[in-house]
Amino acid sequence: MAINYAKIFNRRRTPQSQPIPGSNQVPNSGGGYSWQVDDWTRFDRFLILGAEGGTYYITERDLVKQNHDAIVRCVKADGIRAVNRIIEISDSGRAPKNDPASFALALVAAHGNTETKALAFQNLGNVCRIGTHLFHFAEYVNALRGWGRGLRNAVGRWYVSREADDLAHQAVKYQQRDGWSHSDLLRLAHPKAPSREHEAVFRWMLNGTESLGEREVKRKVRGEDRVAKYGAVGELPKFIEAFECVKRSSNVIEVVKLIDQFDLPREAIPTQWLNEVAVWDALLVRMPMTAMIRNLGKMTSLGLLAPFSDAKRLIIHKLKDETALKRSRIHPLAVLVAQKIYAQGHGDKGALKWSPVSEIVDALDEAFYATFSNVEPCNKPVLLALDVSGSMAGSMVAGSCIGAREASAAMALITAATEPEHEIIAFSAPSRGGYGGMHGGGEPGITRVDLSQRMRLAEVIKRIEAIPMGGTDCALPMLWAARNKLNGSGFVTYTDSETLAGNIHPAQALRQYRSEFVGDAKAIVVGMTSNGFTLADPNDRGMLDVVGFDTSVPAVIADFVRG
Repeated sequence: MAINYAKIFNRRRTPQSQPIPGSNQVPNSGGGYSWQVDDWTRFDRFLILGAEGGTYYITERDLVKQNHDAIVRCVKADGIRAVNRIIEISDSGRAPKNDPASFALALVAAHGNTETKALAFQNLGNVCRIGTHLFHFAEYVNALRGWGRGLRNAVGRWYVSREADDLAHQAVKYQQRDGWSHSDLLRLAHPKAPSREHEAVFRWMLNGTESLGEREVKRKVRGEDRVAKYGAVGELPKFIEAFECVKRSSNVIEVVKLIDQFDLPREAIPTQWLNEVAVWDALLVRMPMTAMIRNLGKMTSLGLLAPFSDAKRLIIHKLKDETALKRSRIHPLAVLVAQKIYAQGHGDKGALKWSPVSEIVDALDEAFYATFSNVEPCNKPVLLALDVSGSMAGSMVAGSCIGAREASAAMALITAATEPEHEIIAFSAPSRGGYGGMHGGGEPGITRVDLSQRMRLAEVIKRIEAIPMGGTDCALPMLWAARNKLNGSGFVTYTDSETLAGNIHPAQALRQYRSEFVGDAKAIVVGMTSNGFTLADPNDRGMLDVVGFDTSVPAVIADFVRG
């Protein structure tokens, strides 16, 4: 019997379970073949998405190890570039969490050369902007190396470079994390205080105020003894004195007064007062955006957000203030997570429950969109394709409670709201592969998703989650468009890149589509996890690999489709 060599070696149509002949594709975690992203791309993916939760096919531990190795290679290849990239992504607010940046900086401190380490230490405060970030960094770096002079000096500069009042806020608001406290780091770094006020704060961090009596604290907070000195070195900032006073307070009226007078944050309030409505009412007035969103459930459970209440009106006003949202640097994913948790009426951890206020749910929904910059549409036909395979449901985004499939639905809705000509589909391969039917009825492997920009995000996610799952075939959007003779200028695919089903690779399907319909059709692959694979052919200038959920993504997509 004659052998059909075209079936064995076909560069135009290759099953996804095999590499494209002549390409440098590698096996992905799902069993199919994709392109391996280079170390620098993986570096960016880790900084933005982290590796918490792993993916459907690869455990968190393995994913961290793989990203660790890629980061170390980047640091050794060009440490200056690596440090500058860490600073850029951390400072721009592109990442939902700062932990990956702190971890990467710790790897630089462990594996960089002398020049690279010096730059990393010099910019410690630009990456670890608050005490919690610094404690995370200390834990990471302590596991990787010893505490040499350069590292100690860098930590010391973190403390002495701040004004005494700012340092007091850091000391009170971020007291300890990961088993580290400010006293631990001060004892390691031995910074020289630049002023008597700094010396007072340092001594308080180290020793507390055992020698300061209750009456003296209260008298100084009331301003009755403005010249009083803390020990023999200088006067403590009033913020710390107020904190010491509130710890000794025995009635809620005094606690509220101290909050109003000194703008004490929630972290400064003893636990026994955090079930008092009056305390939360006082905290809310100047509560930062992120803290407010994080504590909506608690405030609701106490009855603070009652109908017609000033507190409810204030929260809704803040959530609709686009300028305040932008100034807070809150990440869209953080709003999305808050909206999901608040709407369900209970946290993912703990026993706290509440009855969600519908106006707050709606305001959070609007705030999600407001965290994205105004996007100039590409004004070309765009097909948004959502991978709804099983692996997308099993992958969590940046250690949040949001799955990759939910996040893809939210991002697609953002893009759809800006594009006048768009079509949204969900794709999932039949269980036996190929382009045959699986669920019965409709297009095999493809489900059209009729979304309106007026829909609430919770409704959209619910609709996406109801679509039956199967294997991953990221070629289906191009095949479906060709089969229905659609002239699309861009295919935007939201996926974890773990494609394995289907009789043709996505890049091959795109090239076939171009040859038959739109010659300059673009394909954008939006990666939902920090694995090392992409569907975008690195040699195809019409394919783009995008990672992240920050405000720049819709604009990048529109610019690329416009060419």
